[in-house]
Amino acid sequence: MTTINEEEKSEIAPDVEEVVNPSSSMQIISNNESSTTAPEPEGWGFTDPRLRPFVIISITYLLFTVTDGAIRMIVLLHAYNKSFSALEVAIMFTLYEVAGVFTNLAAGVMGARWGIRFTLIIGLSLQILSYGLLFGWKDDWTKEQAIIYVTVAQMFAGIAKDLTKLGGKTESGYFLGSALLEVSYELALGFMIGLVVIAMPFAIWGLDKDLGTAKSKNSSLKEILKTDNWNLNVLSLARLFLFASRDFWFEVPLPFYLRSPNCDAIGPEFSCSMDNDEICTNGSICDVDLGYCTNVNPGGGCGGPGLQRTIVGAFLGGYIILYGQVQSWTPQLVTGPLQQTPPNKMTEVLWGMINCYPTLTATIVIYASEVFREYKYAKSDKVAVSVGFYYMSNACGRLLGTLGSGFLYTYAGGDALVIGGFDSGNDGRLGLAACFLAGTLSSLLAAIITIWIKDEEAGLNCGPCWTLVEPKEDDVTEEAKAPVSGHSSLLFESEATPCRA
Repeated sequence: MTTINEEEKSEIAPDVEEVVNPSSSMQIISNNESSTTAPEPEGWGFTDPRLRPFVIISITYLLFTVTDGAIRMIVLLHAYNKSFSALEVAIMFTLYEVAGVFTNLAAGVMGARWGIRFTLIIGLSLQILSYGLLFGWKDDWTKEQAIIYVTVAQMFAGIAKDLTKLGGKTESGYFLGSALLEVSYELALGFMIGLVVIAMPFAIWGLDKDLGTAKSKNSSLKEILKTDNWNLNVLSLARLFLFASRDFWFEVPLPFYLRSPNCDAIGPEFSCSMDNDEICTNGSICDVDLGYCTNVNPGGGCGGPGLQRTIVGAFLGGYIILYGQVQSWTPQLVTGPLQQTPPNKMTEVLWGMINCYPTLTATIVIYASEVFREYKYAKSDKVAVSVGFYYMSNACGRLLGTLGSGFLYTYAGGDALVIGGFDSGNDGRLGLAACFLAGTLSSLLAAIITIWIKDEEAGLNCGPCWTLVEPKEDDVTEEAKAPVSGHSSLLFESEATPCRA
């Protein structure tokens, strides 16, 4: 039997006295002291003190994230109908993303010092403020006035999102926001405020104020700004471009493209009148003064299917559902069977390269058809701090992708198409293709940056019978070299050697 002396014990758990809270109902009891097992709390959910914080945070977070997903759809689709270009809408989201950068820096400290309850309440309050300000968006404002006002209003939503994220964007928010917008802009805003108001009492009266607090030595801006963790720094930079790769095409260009009408279905040849506007379909509207079908938003381009706002929201929400589900299944169905879990640097580089193919394919298809978590590298005793720095890079990536996508979609579509003297807008197909290409390059850059992570000791497997990169000998144990599933030790043969029976 293996024994551990007192010196080894102190090395294993040097901070055990700091971890134990004498006032807590959960205390460590020495083995040489007599003790009795406390009775198990009865009930479940709110009646079980062990589960109550989890249930409350889950409910609060669910209600909040519906409103977070909805606010993007409400602002974007409402601005589209007011003829704002993709770049102008992207600018409206800049402070939303910039706020995320700084909030993620400070949120780890706030959560560690004042607890989850504090960050939840502040986040929910700011979300109500943001929605309330959006009621003030006036139709008679100039574009410049509207952009400044909406950008500032969205800033508070950006802060709220990253504060609340510490406590616990759902796909239902995309659909619900766009569906309510079909009825009324004011109704959509009021409904979302109601959801946040419902969540507020759970956070105020249902959580202990000390829940989620950490040791004071880990909760300072000085700890956040430390850059001595090489792997986390490299991973954060890679994540910046990885997050940008999706936002280059998803957040602004895709809904703009889906809303835009067919370029060949607008112009003087499609005559219409107040009594005969059925000919104007798929995103076009009848301009009674001109007497023909026009683009509701020339700044949004043309060339898309002209889907209704509700369908656009459902499409984006469906993508997020699929995206999240595939992400959750990947360890069990892909990386697990391939023996790539937990992932190391080589796994991330491999799948980073594979991640380039979908957007590259979309780029080629659009041009050719022109009938035209992570926490692996965070220090265990500073997770809140490390995660704050990590999420800051995610926010920077979203900012880069959002602004870049607005610029590309607006200006990469070539000169505005003039059909029979009518300005139908830029070609949205070319704009979307450019955004997909930018996403591809961003994914590729993320994969290349990951190469500099110092984490190659475990090698890279591709299932139980293939080894693409040999592990370092110092890290190979005799147990690891044992035959796998009746096969000889082929994991350590030459690269990419297939398993033989």
